Amino acid sequence: MKPQSFTQVYIHLVFAVKHRDRILTSAIRPRLFEYIGAIINGMNHKPLKINGYVDHVHILIGFNPTKSISETVYEIKRSSSLFINKNNLCLGHFEWQEGYGAFSYSRSQIDAAIRYIEGQENHHKKRTFRQEYLDILNKNSLEFNESYMFRFFE
Repeated sequence: MKPQSFTQVYIHLVFAVKHRDRILTSAIRPRLFEYIGAIINGMNHKPLKINGYVDHVHILIGFNPTKSISETVYEIKRSSSLFINKNNLCLGHFEWQEGYGAFSYSRSQIDAAIRYIEGQENHHKKRTFRQEYLDILNKNSLEFNESYMFRFFE
C-alpha cells in the first residue's frame, strides 16, 4: 500500500485593479466572483469565499499545493481580465495591478476570515484599501518596503 499525502492549506489572496480604478461595481462583482470561483475550481483549489470592493478583491482558497501561489494568482488575473474585457463588463480596457498579497490561515481561523471577506462593502465605508492592506501586513508581522507596495491612489 502506498502512503498518501494530506494537506490543509488555506490562503487569503488580495489584489487590486490597475490604477485602483473603482470599476468593480455591485453590478459586476457577482458575475466576476462567480467566474473567479470557476477558475479556482479548474485549478483544483477550493474557493471558500470571494468578495471585494470597487477597486480590489479578497479570495480565500482551500489551496492545492500542486500549484504555486504565483501561478494561481497569474491564472486568476489573466483569465478574469479576459472575461471582463470579452464581456464588456467595464468601459475601456480592464487590467489588474501588478502584485498581490497572499496570507496563510489555520483551520481555526477560517470562519473569521470568511466573515472578514464577506464584510468588505461595510468595511470600506470606514477604511481605505491602503489602511486595510497595511493592517493585514502588520497583523501578519510582515516586513515591507513601501516602495514595493501596491500603488495607492487615495
